[in-house]
Amino acid sequence: MFKKVLVANRGEIACRVLRTCERLNIATVAVFSDADVTAPHVAAADEAYRIGAAPVKDSYLDVAAVVAAVVESGADAVHPGYGLLSEQRRFAEAVAQAGATFIGPPLDALDAFGDKLTARQVARSVGVAPPPGSEGSVDVEDLERLRAEVERIGLPVLIKATSGGGGIGMQIVRDLAELERAARTCADRGKAAFGDARVYLERYLDAPRHIEVQVMCGGDGRSVALVERECSVQRRHQKIIEESPSPASFFGGPEGAARRDELRRRALEVVLAKGYRGAGTVEFVADAAGELYFLEVNARLQVEHPVTEAVTGLDLVELQLRVAAGEPLPEAALQPEVRGHAIEARIYAEDPAKGFLPQPGKLERLRWPQALPGIRIDTGVVEGGEVTQFYDPMIAKVIAHGQTRAQAIERLDAALAATELVLTGPKGPRATNVEFLRQVLRHPDFCAGTYDTGLVERMMRRP
Repeated sequence: MFKKVLVANRGEIACRVLRTCERLNIATVAVFSDADVTAPHVAAADEAYRIGAAPVKDSYLDVAAVVAAVVESGADAVHPGYGLLSEQRRFAEAVAQAGATFIGPPLDALDAFGDKLTARQVARSVGVAPPPGSEGSVDVEDLERLRAEVERIGLPVLIKATSGGGGIGMQIVRDLAELERAARTCADRGKAAFGDARVYLERYLDAPRHIEVQVMCGGDGRSVALVERECSVQRRHQKIIEESPSPASFFGGPEGAARRDELRRRALEVVLAKGYRGAGTVEFVADAAGELYFLEVNARLQVEHPVTEAVTGLDLVELQLRVAAGEPLPEAALQPEVRGHAIEARIYAEDPAKGFLPQPGKLERLRWPQALPGIRIDTGVVEGGEVTQFYDPMIAKVIAHGQTRAQAIERLDAALAATELVLTGPKGPRATNVEFLRQVLRHPDFCAGTYDTGLVERMMRRP
């Protein structure tokens, strides 16, 4: 096992990784920007190194600065968390050149799954179909080609950034009159976020459900695909509530178990086609009839990994560390027992009434519920701290586990109701999405498990 791990991230995921390292008696190293000098992840680590100014491009995305901290600290491994540099080949290579182990998949897998078009080709090569779409990237200046692709695929279509993630840049086109503007917007946002303006087109499925499979692949050839997660509660194509197992009706009845087995098998075939190792997530989209299509592979840990941990009893970060250190996956991971149901809600400093506009501010009061059964809180902030304009405005993830889905919903709602959260800005109180999350949990479609990715949009249109 590693002696010292540097966590190349911030916020709640950095704190999450540090907790597992501490439990395993592994020394830890944090990195921080000028905005995070007093952040909880800095205080939680054994050592901490400044890597630059507040903007992410000047700190957490600065490969040279992060690798310099690896060298100076003597860390023998680097955990990238999620987002930021977690799926960047250049970072993984730089870590290896510095003599440390990158806790993530091999370079070939990062290459294949970091580009969505290449990932679609990999999936097709093993017989796992993505939604119909363009075979390659499409030049947004070539309006004739764009229109031809739309006519071939059929409306509505999604325009997606080739190097995208987290829904950034994604545009739905329902009318050809929207095509040019949507394509340019997607390209511009892809270039700003990922340095890649390429886009491609994909058929938009009616009433889609977003379902994903957590995989864990050992270096000894033994791998496992764990129970699926449902991630269809989204705003701006970004998840805000996730649960496991999925309540979708097509996983019920006498054929449900067989469909789950098939989904897990397909997920593993996709990643193993590129010699995958470590933790990853294979994402699918299901149409109204329950037909599942490949979407993408996230070659890292997911934000919503705690719901999988809750129903399996596994520590996915520990498994990442052990696989990266050359250990085989334990039998408990290869043959996990699924227990009950888990739901996660992401608390954001944002205003649902204003299109979920971020609301940076100071956390004047932040008290989490105490002694509630089945509740886990993952956070990277404390009372008196700030949600800054420089980073994602997520405050925490609240995870509820219960024997049944109904019990998990009840426990999560109670935990959100008991959360004391006061956020203020220069001009007074700032908004959060806590009450909106509770509205989702009480919505008839969510309670019945019949929701799709359009649920939030329909709720916002309601008078």
